[in-house]
Amino acid sequence: MPAIPNLRWWIVVLLFGAAALNYIDRQTLSVLAHTIQGDLQMDDRDYANVVNLFLVAYTISYIVSGRLCDRLGTRKSIAIFVAWWSIANILTAAARGVTSLSAYRFLLGLGEAGIWPAASKAVSEWFPAKERALAIGIYTMGATIGAAFAPSLVISLASYPYHEIMPEVSTWLGQGAGWRIAFIITGVLGLLWVFPWLWLYRAPSRSPHITPKERQLIEESEAAEVKAQPPGEPWTWTQVFAFRGTWLLLFGRLLTDPVWYFYQIWFPKYLGADRHLSQGQLTITWVIFTAAGVGSLAGGWLSGRLIKRGWSPGASRMAVMAGCAVIMPASMLIVGTDSLNGMILIASLTVLAALAWMINLSSLVVDLVPKHSLGTVFSVVAAGSTVGAILMNMIVASMVTGPSTKTPGFLDQIFQTVFGPVLHAVQGQGYGLWFLVMAFLHPMVWVILWLARVHRAPRAAV
Repeated sequence: MPAIPNLRWWIVVLLFGAAALNYIDRQTLSVLAHTIQGDLQMDDRDYANVVNLFLVAYTISYIVSGRLCDRLGTRKSIAIFVAWWSIANILTAAARGVTSLSAYRFLLGLGEAGIWPAASKAVSEWFPAKERALAIGIYTMGATIGAAFAPSLVISLASYPYHEIMPEVSTWLGQGAGWRIAFIITGVLGLLWVFPWLWLYRAPSRSPHITPKERQLIEESEAAEVKAQPPGEPWTWTQVFAFRGTWLLLFGRLLTDPVWYFYQIWFPKYLGADRHLSQGQLTITWVIFTAAGVGSLAGGWLSGRLIKRGWSPGASRMAVMAGCAVIMPASMLIVGTDSLNGMILIASLTVLAALAWMINLSSLVVDLVPKHSLGTVFSVVAAGSTVGAILMNMIVASMVTGPSTKTPGFLDQIFQTVFGPVLHAVQGQGYGLWFLVMAFLHPMVWVILWLARVHRAPRAAV
């Protein structure tokens, strides 16, 4: 079988595609939220609860999927994750109310989270330290490109006149045939992706497609890392949670990742509610998500350049994150900008910085944790991301709605018990307060991480 030059970069291309499909599938609900809410008689609190159940499943999956990846291997685990979430996305087309929609999105969350610890493990297997942030940036850019492409693709699929062209399909699917078909088609794309992945991916030592030159590059990089830190046994859960870096990085993602989740989940609704854009006009969000893609790529490239100039991996990540933290206060200008183009420009700048930050924060995990336990630690750290997103989701829902006339659901009761005073204080304040909060999360976290010297945490197993 002929070898493929630079195979590691083709693997990143496949990961890019998986990340793009991951975000297309999750953004389908956000883009079509107004239409789906109308068909299924859901208000904004119902929407927030559906999203939160997705995030709860995402959090659960994060915690277990990394361990699953460490045990099954990268190739099998990623194939399972992509196939699972693709089937769940197809099933979403069968939703007939809030309960069934919540169940299908819960299943989607169980599958979608796994790609991220597994992709980071693939990068650790195939890339030397100086290239890892760029590789992570490339496949993360797939997520942002998927999110950018999703509005045009999904709105086109949902708006197609199926009742005229394919009346039997429209009749079979019932009310909302357009958005239901959008879920089916985007899910099928994910199932098709699994076949090239299973054909191409193997660990470098077992790959029939790798060139001798690339194998030597990877082996030399591994030898240098083994010399710096001899391999040991996979960490127990006690060791994972005893590692100081686990808690610092989890804390960092808990407070800063909600910014990116806000732009995915609520920004299209903000444009519709406060900026009065129609569903068709929401395709403008491609600008925001394209900026996120640029940020993910630029963040990885910049820290990689610093490493090539002699910086340590940890110091290079923190330097790029410092620049991102300086940019984030621009978020407070978004609501006060009357010009739509001006507002989109400012939002794009802050999203660019947020993604460049996220890439380097994720790279710190890869830098600090041994390969044998990377999936597990990455999953625990990333679980902080979705916990932060759940908190953001409930807070923003409270900000943009008044008191609910419905009987509170299970999640509502939990949050009211724990965060009742906070939710009451921000209730009805509108999106402006959240844009103000977002302005200062990254600077605050950067200072804490710097003072804690997370970039100098020992890489040795505890």
